[in-house]
Amino acid sequence: MGLRWQDWPEGLAARLREGCVIPAHPLALDSARALDARRQKALSRYYLDAGSGGLAVGVHTTQFAIRERGLYEPVLRIAAEAASERAGAPILVAGAIGRTEQAVKEARIARGLGYHAALLSLAAWKGASEDEIIAHCEAVAAEMPVFGFYLQPAVGGVPLPSSFWKRFAAIPNVVAIKIAPFNRYATLDVLRGVLEAGAQDRIALYTGNDDHIVADLLTPFRLSHEGRSVTMRIAGGLLGHWSVWTRAAAQLHARCREAALENRVPTDLLALDAAVTEMNAAVFDVAHDFHGVIAGCHEVLRRQGLLEGTWCLDEHESLSPGQAELLTRVAERYPLLTDDGFVAANLHRWLS
Repeated sequence: MGLRWQDWPEGLAARLREGCVIPAHPLALDSARALDARRQKALSRYYLDAGSGGLAVGVHTTQFAIRERGLYEPVLRIAAEAASERAGAPILVAGAIGRTEQAVKEARIARGLGYHAALLSLAAWKGASEDEIIAHCEAVAAEMPVFGFYLQPAVGGVPLPSSFWKRFAAIPNVVAIKIAPFNRYATLDVLRGVLEAGAQDRIALYTGNDDHIVADLLTPFRLSHEGRSVTMRIAGGLLGHWSVWTRAAAQLHARCREAALENRVPTDLLALDAAVTEMNAAVFDVAHDFHGVIAGCHEVLRRQGLLEGTWCLDEHESLSPGQAELLTRVAERYPLLTDDGFVAANLHRWLS
């Protein structure tokens, strides 16, 4: 029998729905491109001490190639061990990719390691029918709670209409959706589907729109349904961008949640949307169609001492020309959105 969200530790579902910071966890490698277990655990400790409510592991930022290298289970295990050091059961989310057989296998591995939900990538389902994709989602949801994922088509995602999201949201073991199409129309398709499924109280909405993080967290999405107005909110984020400068991200998220609860948005807070997006453009290497996205995250962490280098499993993945200089400039422009001092004060402890 699979894991249901009702079986989670007490309070975990409520915390997920209230909203939190969930970094997409990078992979720590040494100069031989082998797993650096010490620094891998240090990263997890950093995120949790920085104020993250959970960790997402085995996702794109962790590098999908960990599966080919036999690293999927070891990397998930290290994060679970770091989470076990803390009280309060951090939310553990494991990436599950591929067709049904592979995704179900990965969900079972994650469940066995104490993970709470599977972030379900649908990139392998290009050209499939809506019925086929829903059947796949139901199969994984039978193993453990599912965190849906609308990935932008520009980097491999499948366009999914509101009719899909209505059917997906109706699956009882779906607990959240990461909305990351980088498209306002498609973002609304997700919200519309969840609303029409009547699942807005069960399913937590998380932004993955790295180009609109602050605006997503602050916007009251007021939709009309069956003659009444319903306000929906994106409560948190599961983001590769939040794998760097995470302490500042947690503080920013807290400010956004407070403003949303008070239904009052200060203009200076809303203005940070552009600053965060500009920083994201440097980290994610937008100028070169995201070529240096993972290396960009690694470079920030390398400068802070959390990683030894920027190595990726694919030796062709590296910083793009000018990306390092751009990272320097955005960090200088927006120092309050960085956390170098926090990392420096705690690095020795995380590495111990």
